[in-house]
Amino acid sequence: MSALARPTHGRMIGGVCASLARRFGMSAAKMRVIFVVSCLLPGPQFLLYIALWILLPAEDKVRQAW
Repeated sequence: MSALARPTHGRMIGGVCASLARRFGMSAAKMRVIFVVSCLLPGPQFLLYIALWILLPAEDKVRQAW
């Protein structure tokens, strides 16, 4: 299993949805739709996205660490 990291290619804004999609084995587009729909519900989804954007390292930095 690979480390959870934001990809350097194929990301739209921060790469959080692309990273989660890769982790759960689904397409990035599907994960983005799930995120947008979840934003219609009450909760801290947008704040969680920003927190993951800050906390998840970029994929190229993870490769350098190995």
